[in-house]
Amino acid sequence: MGIVKRYVWAGLALLAGACASAPPPPAGIAARTGTAPIAACRTAAVTIAFDFAGAPPLACAVTGARDFTLLVSPEHAPPINPSPWYAFRYTAAGGDPVRVTLRYIEGAHRYAPKLSADGATWRELPATVNAEGESASFDLPPGEGLVAAQELITPINNETNLEAWSALGGAPVFTIGTSHDGRAIHAIRLGRADAPRLVVLLGRQHPPEVTGAIAMEAFVDALAERADTLGDVQVLVVPMLNPDGVARGHWRANRGAVDLNRDWGEFTQPETRAVKAWLDALPAGVRPVLMVDFHSTGRNLFYVQGDEASPAQARFLAAWLGGREAAFAGYPFTIEPRNANPGSGTAKNWFHATYAIPAYTYEVGDVADRDAARKAARELAVGLLPALASLEE
Repeated sequence: MGIVKRYVWAGLALLAGACASAPPPPAGIAARTGTAPIAACRTAAVTIAFDFAGAPPLACAVTGARDFTLLVSPEHAPPINPSPWYAFRYTAAGGDPVRVTLRYIEGAHRYAPKLSADGATWRELPATVNAEGESASFDLPPGEGLVAAQELITPINNETNLEAWSALGGAPVFTIGTSHDGRAIHAIRLGRADAPRLVVLLGRQHPPEVTGAIAMEAFVDALAERADTLGDVQVLVVPMLNPDGVARGHWRANRGAVDLNRDWGEFTQPETRAVKAWLDALPAGVRPVLMVDFHSTGRNLFYVQGDEASPAQARFLAAWLGGREAAFAGYPFTIEPRNANPGSGTAKNWFHATYAIPAYTYEVGDVADRDAARKAARELAVGLLPALASLEE
């Protein structure tokens, strides 16, 4: 099916399934803001709605009294990274299950559906995926719940995390910039503002990469708990650089249809410009010494510098990650020392080229054990400060 026909199908399906707006989301679920009202897909017994932060307005076709097809399409025309994101809530009266089929446009099935009653506890649902990965079907129990490709970590959850880190580390949350939609890009700086060595931690450049956010939360938890021991190190934490993409349920891009992790160096977008402006305003004597950018992919790994690494950078790698690939129960990882995506404007490459520092991409597997990922992240955070000393040798 050609691209034009596919998008025509999406529009027709939306018309087929759209109807009156659903009741408001339940307490504790943030309603969608900043966009026009999103119609619900409804039969006499079942309602599917996309009216909360993190849910994209999927095209929906009613194919039976308790049977629905959702078209999962990207936020902008191809090319786009194939990370098909979906999220919706449903209510279903009666005792029979609800059948949902996901049909993917410009992507294949990547994320197994997860169900939650409260947005906090999630369980994976069994799904039948066709041979080409172009569709996946699963059943929902009667009642109500949230369904998403991964756990929902939205801007409101991000604010909760920042407040917790502020309480632990005694540092205020501040706004480093503003997105296209006017959302605040919040950050926190752990440690003394005049500490000469700066570690930069970035997260959620790519909205669907939730396992990276889970690891980052645990990583920063450990640092915030030890904020009074940072000494001559300060840590800038920007845990959700792309709040518009997260809130809108994007696959990859920000509101400007740009992959933020290809904008470092060009700085065409307000989100990346905000970080650069903050760095440019650092007082004399304060300089970045490390950047870690949290992401998700098919397996646990670290992208680090390859042949371009200096002797000091090689020492840091050996001190922090070397030999620990199988050290964490349930969380093995690999180290890939290479210049990934050369010339493409990634944060990893820009920080290394600009400041001559180790700049790593911390990739967490899509299906990584969540508890193991958290425990490994905490231990890696604890080992970070001693490893930084190797840069000074």
